[in-house]
Amino acid sequence: MKEKVSILVVDDEESVRDSLYNWFIDDGYDVECAENAKKALTMLESRDFDIILADIKMPGMDGLEMQRRIKTLNKDSIIIIMTAFASVDTAVQALKEGAFDYVTKPFDPDDLTYLIRNASNQIALKFENENLKNKISTLENVEDIIGESEALKKLLKEVESVAQSNSSVIITGESGTGKELIARAIHANSPRKFFPMISVHCGALTESLLESELFGHEKGAFTGATFNRKGRFEMADGGTIFLDEIGTISAKMQIELLRVLETKTFVRVGDNKEIHSDFRVICATNRDLKSMVVNGTFREDLYYRLNVVNIKVPPLRERVEDIPLLAIHFVKKYCTSMSRDLISIDPAALKQLEEFEFPGNVRELENMIERAIVIGNGKEIRLKDLPLGKERSNTSIESLEDLEKKHIQIILEKYQWNISRSAKALKVDRATLYNKIKKHKLKQEN
Repeated sequence: MKEKVSILVVDDEESVRDSLYNWFIDDGYDVECAENAKKALTMLESRDFDIILADIKMPGMDGLEMQRRIKTLNKDSIIIIMTAFASVDTAVQALKEGAFDYVTKPFDPDDLTYLIRNASNQIALKFENENLKNKISTLENVEDIIGESEALKKLLKEVESVAQSNSSVIITGESGTGKELIARAIHANSPRKFFPMISVHCGALTESLLESELFGHEKGAFTGATFNRKGRFEMADGGTIFLDEIGTISAKMQIELLRVLETKTFVRVGDNKEIHSDFRVICATNRDLKSMVVNGTFREDLYYRLNVVNIKVPPLRERVEDIPLLAIHFVKKYCTSMSRDLISIDPAALKQLEEFEFPGNVRELENMIERAIVIGNGKEIRLKDLPLGKERSNTSIESLEDLEKKHIQIILEKYQWNISRSAKALKVDRATLYNKIKKHKLKQEN
């Protein structure tokens, strides 16, 4: 039972792998890629994938033979064959041997997404009886929500309570408290857990971009719209849409959002065809929406439509007893990602962390620990490694640009300069990573 449907893409063409990887990541799936059948079978020995997309023609073992071997490893995997028109007969043979469906190249993004959604529906149906029989007694997907304070325990009880409903939720709290983690925990423990949770950071987009992002657009709808694009509401069909920084949207977008929430229908930019989507909406904000309603900057009807359930995430200063546990968690996380031996935290440094106010909350603590590991040379984090007190304004220690350069170098070396894996670890696309490598003049050592 897991939050995301997992997909393995097997194709010897790097451009195909990259395109499918980006499409499915955008749709909210857990995606891995393999360049040939041998590597795919090796990956399947260590983990299962819900859906496997396999090219029919590959050097060495072809897709049909790979399908036969996969069935001996995990007969429950859904296999979709990718083929050129000239190989349709072979694809039909794959169907006879148990493939779910086949798709021809070149791909239409909408058709491919529809096919994957149908496969996801089948996966959800397999677990439907189990879901009906068993209530969630322990929360899933909370491994990154660290702590044992009473404030956190109360918060997790609220999460467990609201997860089973379809009601709209507003998550409030200061920046850096982990509001998106709470949204993901609600989704992961809900009946919608087998479908994607789609996140939109409203504050990072202009009004026109946000409209296109939420509703999608048709080819030619505006300058630069060179292809049809699905909107986030459409992607969230069956699942959850998370609207972060909801208090930043314009008056026009508030009206449009209200209509979508009331009807569950919308139209793509540049089109007039209504699209229906069954989604649950979860919002987050660090603003006082009630005050915004009073002063007329946020619609009252939209506020009450969204604010069916309100969950407040406590700031870190209200859960001080969780700071040591969080600090140790982040030490383990970044030592692992940087391939460093596990280090400890000096008791004096830990005491200062507990006494610090953390205006940036958990995010600030995480950044502080990551920085200390990057610049530290010893086997423990010492007080001088932490930007506390007067040291917070001392930028002479090391610039942010230098820290970025050092961290990218560490990740590239960890993955032997594999650009795809390094970009995924850094949570950026390949183009961005190439630009960073060029900017910092990074080179692979022989």
